[in-house]
Amino acid sequence: MTDTVTATSDRRSLREQVEDLLPTWRSWYPSLFDAAADLGLIRARVCSPSSLMLSNRHASVQSEAMQMFKEKWSVEDEPEEPQLPIRLQRHPTPRKPFKKKPKPSY
Repeated sequence: MTDTVTATSDRRSLREQVEDLLPTWRSWYPSLFDAAADLGLIRARVCSPSSLMLSNRHASVQSEAMQMFKEKWSVEDEPEEPQLPIRLQRHPTPRKPFKKKPKPSY
């Protein structure tokens, strides 16, 4: 039964969940998030300082999303092939022909 309740509550907005549990939350809390945190609907995750770097955060979010996608669609990992580095080369702009200026005759 808890799975059904959890699945149903996941489909409702956070505001709807808070209002179901505490209809008068506005008189008690300055924000929806404060009410939701006290009601146990959301909670903060403690993380290491290294995970606060944006590149690390995006990498972990991307890998987590990829893992969930694979689980949802039953995707198996493909063997990784060694990737060769891609080098981008710009073609040099063609030079205009150099014209010699005639020397002035005095």
